[in-house]
Amino acid sequence: MNRRDFMKDMALGGVLMRYGPSLLAQAKSSPDLAMVTGESPAAITKEALAALGGMKRFIAKGDKVVIKPNIGWDRTPELAATTNPEVIKTLVELSFEAGAKDVTVMDNTTNQAQRCYARSGIAEAAKAAGAKVPFVNEFRLKKMALKGEWLKEWEVFTDFVEADKLINVPIAKHHSLCRLTIGMKNWLGAIGGARNQLHQKLDEGMVDLAAFFKPQLTVLDAYRILTRNGPQGGRTSDVKLQKTVVASIDPVAADMVGAGFFEIRPEELAYLGIAQKRGLGQTNLEKLTVEKRTV
Repeated sequence: MNRRDFMKDMALGGVLMRYGPSLLAQAKSSPDLAMVTGESPAAITKEALAALGGMKRFIAKGDKVVIKPNIGWDRTPELAATTNPEVIKTLVELSFEAGAKDVTVMDNTTNQAQRCYARSGIAEAAKAAGAKVPFVNEFRLKKMALKGEWLKEWEVFTDFVEADKLINVPIAKHHSLCRLTIGMKNWLGAIGGARNQLHQKLDEGMVDLAAFFKPQLTVLDAYRILTRNGPQGGRTSDVKLQKTVVASIDPVAADMVGAGFFEIRPEELAYLGIAQKRGLGQTNLEKLTVEKRTV
């Protein structure tokens, strides 16, 4: 090392010492998880992606992107049964800004698809941002080897596996059968077949699906959360304004943070432990780089 390089390193070290460990962490790497709170769903979504290093960290020029929200129910956004449409619109915009060739937003709904896409506000919002918003097509189903611990094979909509990049965008809400539905359970909307059979061993099934799809990014919509009578709700009295978006490269950590909004400990949700043992992510946030912001 010559004297000039030595002096540059000394100057950088002084800046890091002056402004503290948070800047040092940023200098080393981008965060694993960002949690942003604020009044605007669009603004906190943008800020969460900015905190992670920007959408270009995940999307390259020419990528074919599929965004997977929860559009499962014939409910308006105020009832918190489906992903917030402003969150989806913002992610579509950010994907195109990062260089995506095309962006598709889709889900295999539980209620009638046309009603769900319209009432949720997601179809209109995503199309306004330039996304394709197709209904799932049964002719696009293909039985695939999932190679899971429990699910060995299942019918999968090929739209999801043909994408260059997958972004999982669940909403955090109560579920009458499994307590909560967050990110990993959202993958049931990417498959066909008799999905109710998965409830026989739902924890294992969710993990097998998460391991198969491997999203590049999970963005958890917790602007409004459904605290009771999930997964479809129907009453505003069951909804809590959390005004938060969580974005993470770690799907396990995203779900763990989501559980915290309901004051549920991670060990109470068996699938989180199973997922960590399978190497899908981390439930201990102290082992991750986390950025928290308010806008």
